[in-house]
Amino acid sequence: MKEFTFSDLSRRSGDVLDAAMAGKVSLAKRGKRKVMMMPMEEYERLERIAAGQRERTAFTLGDAPDDDIENLTIGFQQILDDAKAAP
Repeated sequence: MKEFTFSDLSRRSGDVLDAAMAGKVSLAKRGKRKVMMMPMEEYERLERIAAGQRERTAFTLGDAPDDDIENLTIGFQQILDDAKAAP
């Protein structure tokens, strides 16, 4: 997260806004953080979480987290084992 002062915002507003469009930016006054700026999609994501909505994430097998791949493998194996055991 990048940090700027209120004075930076007055003098270098373009730099501050560019940084805020790329990621979270805090603005400090007298050494204390007072304001947070962030890209709109990050704000909307946080709003969905605050509203209790689950985030949806889709992956391909090539980019899925290892935990998800392991859980899928275990689940598929259980289905196959159950099918073999069925009369």
